[in-house]
Parts: sequence; structure tokens; C-alpha cells
Amino acid sequence: MTMGEITPEETAAPEDAYELDRKRVAAILFAVDRDDRETLVELMEPLHAADIADLLEQINAYDRGRLIRLYDKEFDGEILSELDESIREDVIATLTPQVLAEAVRELDSDDVVDLLEDLEEPQQEAILEALELSERVAVQQSLSYPENSAGRLMQREVVMAPEHWTVGQAIDHMREAEELPEQFYHVVIVDPRMRPVGQVTLGRLMSSRRTLPLMDLMEETFQLIPVDQDEEDVAYAFNQYHLISTPVVDDDGRLVGVITIDDAMIVLDEGHEEDIMRLAGVGEGSLSDRVSETTKQRFPWLAVNLVTAILASLVIAQFEATISEFVALAVLMPIVASMGGNAGTQSLTVAVRSLATRDLTGANVWRVIRREALVGLINGGIFALVMGVIGVIWFGTPLLGVVIGAAMVINLVVAGLAGTAIPVILERVGVDPALASGAFVTTVTDVVGFFAFLGLAGVVLL
Repeated sequence: MTMGEITPEETAAPEDAYELDRKRVAAILFAVDRDDRETLVELMEPLHAADIADLLEQINAYDRGRLIRLYDKEFDGEILSELDESIREDVIATLTPQVLAEAVRELDSDDVVDLLEDLEEPQQEAILEALELSERVAVQQSLSYPENSAGRLMQREVVMAPEHWTVGQAIDHMREAEELPEQFYHVVIVDPRMRPVGQVTLGRLMSSRRTLPLMDLMEETFQLIPVDQDEEDVAYAFNQYHLISTPVVDDDGRLVGVITIDDAMIVLDEGHEEDIMRLAGVGEGSLSDRVSETTKQRFPWLAVNLVTAILASLVIAQFEATISEFVALAVLMPIVASMGGNAGTQSLTVAVRSLATRDLTGANVWRVIRREALVGLINGGIFALVMGVIGVIWFGTPLLGVVIGAAMVINLVVAGLAGTAIPVILERVGVDPALASGAFVTTVTDVVGFFAFLGLAGVVLL
């Protein structure tokens, strides 16, 4: 089959899943090459906004620009909110002012704020001008709150009702309202001073008698989020207390917005991704970043790794005579360091994740450190026996087996201690444990591993 014979029907995904596949992407790009807007729209129509964002991120800048210009008025505002920040500016710059204005008007205020946060001022102005006056004022007010705060995360569109209303009055109010949020889960109950006193789920509202007071239906679990609260604390509250949505209040306790679970989960996901990337020393890079940006992100941590490697080499250099006397030490030396490094990484990963989820606290830190040390001792003992036997069989020197076994136990115990203690200490002094722990733990396990192995060899074998 030739490319020209691919049709939208043949590339259409099942009704319950419109995931991207190579055949569909090829057909979309072929439609772009032919300047065939009708086929392009037909191929893109089943795709979710997130899938279209993935497509734009996967193709090169030249094809991306041509696709956007051909897709034109069909461009959905949700696509912008799903795009990776690294290419969002380029996509916005490619859109015509009319298409951009229409796309932005479709978004909730929290999505517009998220969109504007990472843009340069000229592009911010272009988007703000596309909004109606009331929406523009609301967005600008949200932008005035601190970065990464609840005020930036919340949406201004809120469904609320006075505390003296009944179910029937609330339902009639929603039916008569000209505009309601696209998604909402609660009706917020407010007092005469606009202070939230509770909230009612839509399920309870719709299943109750019209004459029932709203105050009788309020949820028992009710959390208020200060407008300046850090978004990570907000996400933690949603996860900890199983919230669906919750009101945001200003310094006087007045209702200013609401945060929904989808936005809180995005913060959690971004936090998880950020921790993983930082543990690997690659910052916040993505596949869409330029070579120069990726190089700048990775260079500092490679430089740190070089310094730690030199430090480990200096330890080895102190035992040059021992190594020259027993060449087998040079063969076995990397095993001790590698096992310690892996054990340290295991403890480190658990500790960093537990700190992020607040499961590791001052109340249980010593218990966790003791547990990791005991795990290191048990694993070290097991692998010491294994390597002791291997050392004897391989080199025919029983004492060499004893040396590597003892070094293995020492290094795995130290790895368990360092992998847990170092992230805790770094957090206490205000340093991100996900960002800096890896270099310290690797240094400790390398230095201790080499020193224990070569030091013991110098004492026992010479």
C-alpha cells in the first residue's frame, strides 16, 4: 500500500481509545505535505487534546508549524494546556491572533493562569487581550499571587449558595445561571460575608428533597485552603484527605476560588517526575529541549560526578603498593563499590520519596535509619558469603575471600545509613534532597568501599 492510499477510516483508532500510532501520525503528516486540510481535520477529529499535544511534541519544528497553520480554526484551547512548556511558546507564536483568542476563551481561569506563567510578556499580553474584561481581571488577580501558590492553582469560577438556601433554590439557581464551570463537584455554602462554611456534593444535592436546607447536607470533611499556601501542600492535602474539590480563601477568610482534584493531581505528578529527574541529575529536561539547553542542564552534575570520582581515585592511590602486590584486588575492587552504590541508591530512592510524601518525619527517622542499616547488614552478610566463596575459588586465597566479604558487609551497612540519613540532613538544612543526595551518597559508598576493601587487604594480606 502506498502512502497516498491511507485513508482516515483505515487510521481511525477504536472508539474507546484514540491513542497515537505510527500509521496515524504518518497519515497526518502526509495530509500536511499535500496541504489537505479536510483530511487533516478528519484525522485529528477523534484525537483527545492530550494526544494532539503529544503529536506536536513528537514532530519536528518545521512540520509542527505547517500542521498548526493548516489545522487553523480547529485548534482547541485544551491543546495549549496539555503542551510541554518547552514548545508552548513556539506553538502560541505560530497561531494567528484570531485562533489564539478563540482557543484561550475556551479555557477555565486556572488553565489560562497556568498557560501565562511560563510565557514572555509580549505573549502574555496577546493572550490577556483575547479575554473578556471580567476574565482578564480575574486572571491578572490570580497572577498577582505568589508563584506555585494556591492562588495560581485555583479556578475563579465557583458555584456557591447562601447558607439559608434550600436544595430547590440551589438547583433553580444553577438552571437559571448563564454560565457554570465546565466541571465542578460541590456547591460551596457561604455566609453573608462570603466566608465558606461548608460544601455540598452534587450527588447529595440531586438526590435530596427540594425543601431540605443545604446546611443539613454539608460534608463532614471540609478543608479551607489559604490563597498563599504552597501548591505542594495543597496537593498533599488532597491526597491525604481524599478531597475532590475545596474552597480557597483570602487573608480575611473570604471565598476567592476553588481547587479541583485534577489540578492537585497534576502538581503531584509533576512533583514525582521532578524528583525522578533530579535523582538522575537531569533537572527538568524534556525530549523537546534543544541540545544547548540539555547540555547546560546535565553539565553541572557531570562535573560534580567527576569531582567525586577523583576523590575516590585519591583513596585508591593511597593503597598503590597493596594493589601492586595483589593484582586480584584491582579485579575485585569495582564489585565492592558497585554493590555499595546500588544499595545506597535503593535506600536513597525510598527516603526521598518518603520525604516528598511526608511519610518520613522526625518521629520515625531513627527507626527507618536503623531498619536500613539492618537490611544492609543482612544483605551484606549474604553477599559476603557469596563473594568469599567466589574469591577463594577464583584466586585460591582464602584470606582474600574474608577481606572482600568483610568489606561488602561494611559498605552495604554504610550505604543503608547514608542513603537514608543524607536526604534527611539535606532537607533539614534547606537543600532539595532529590537534587543533591545522589552525589553525596555515591561519594560515601565509593570512598568507604575502597577504603574498607583496600585497608583490610593491607592489614590481612601483607
